[in-house]
Amino acid sequence: MLSGKKILLGITGGIAAYKTTFLVRLLIKAGATVKIILTESASSFVSPLTLATLSKNPVLSSFVLEDKGSTNWNNHVELGLWADVMLIAPATANTLSKMANGTCDNLLLATYLSAKCPIFFAPAMDLDMYKHPSTKESFQKLESFKNVMIPATSGELASGLHGEGRMAEPEDIVSFIKQFLSEGLPLSDKKVLITAGPTYEAIDPVRFIGNHSTGLMGYELAREAARLGAKVVLVSGPSHLNIEHDFVDLVRVVSADEMYDAVHSHYESSDIAICAAAVADYKPELIAEQKIKKTSSTFNINLVKNKDILYSLGEQKKHQFLVGFALETENELENAKRKLKKKNLDAIVLNSLNDSGAGFGTSTNKITFIDKNSKITAFELKSKSAVAVDILSEITNRINA
Repeated sequence: MLSGKKILLGITGGIAAYKTTFLVRLLIKAGATVKIILTESASSFVSPLTLATLSKNPVLSSFVLEDKGSTNWNNHVELGLWADVMLIAPATANTLSKMANGTCDNLLLATYLSAKCPIFFAPAMDLDMYKHPSTKESFQKLESFKNVMIPATSGELASGLHGEGRMAEPEDIVSFIKQFLSEGLPLSDKKVLITAGPTYEAIDPVRFIGNHSTGLMGYELAREAARLGAKVVLVSGPSHLNIEHDFVDLVRVVSADEMYDAVHSHYESSDIAICAAAVADYKPELIAEQKIKKTSSTFNINLVKNKDILYSLGEQKKHQFLVGFALETENELENAKRKLKKKNLDAIVLNSLNDSGAGFGTSTNKITFIDKNSKITAFELKSKSAVAVDILSEITNRINA
């Protein structure tokens, strides 16, 4: 949720300022670009050099900087417009009062008054200050301005007392902002189940039956669904790919039977299921316990059908919007429509190996989206990340209609 976001961090003069070094690292790790404004007193609690090193941006604290005889101006208006998110942490009682009453006597406050983005503040102060009526009034005023408070927690305070007023931990601040930003997104209240990659069906301890799927399409679908706010369970067959996202739970499996079990353990609670995996249709009837030796010029393997995961999901479908994939080599449209009906799908994504750049082992795909009402939407060849956007757009348009 924070990847690519521009975050302006305001740090005020409280002992909790020491935690902002950890906060900056977490924001950077989440993919955000961070700029920092310190109040004059904050530099007594945390080093501007440390923060500049961590954020890889100059730390600002005053309107004017003297540089080799020339005067440079830190433009608070530009800073406020630059940010996608402004976070003030720790927010002292003094700064909160000034924010609530429009006092503008430093760079941080001027930037706050100029910001157009969502503004979060994480209070930090002693328990009596936190409970004081004037502080409560500041909270109420700021929330009436649509600023978002990240509540303080209870714990040991710098005064030696124990109670409410301790700044939320950096991990909790980051999680709070991510959750807030996800609300209102097209899939923020949805759980999406996605399958990806091949399955490997063991012949013996070292050999298997598989296919050329890399899983890239399924992984891109998971990223896009998470970007739209969904909680995603990605069940992946063997793949070199990985995904790290707060909203994606990656479940790795090997065989079709393992994928069947994993999918069914999550299907009932899912709102959308997208089966993009290339599941093996057959598996060896018997798996040799030891490596099979090359003793003859021919070798036969008796194959039996795997459980049809997509068909079983269609049979059990209740509230879910179920989407399958059809990779075809001939009579593409007819075969895809037949599969859609037979497996009780809400939609199917057709791609053809006859189209250059589509199918397994490529970074691109060319698809046709077909729904159960026979509405057909064809797309041009695109990167699989762009294809994922198209597929999720088609799905969200239908479930929100």
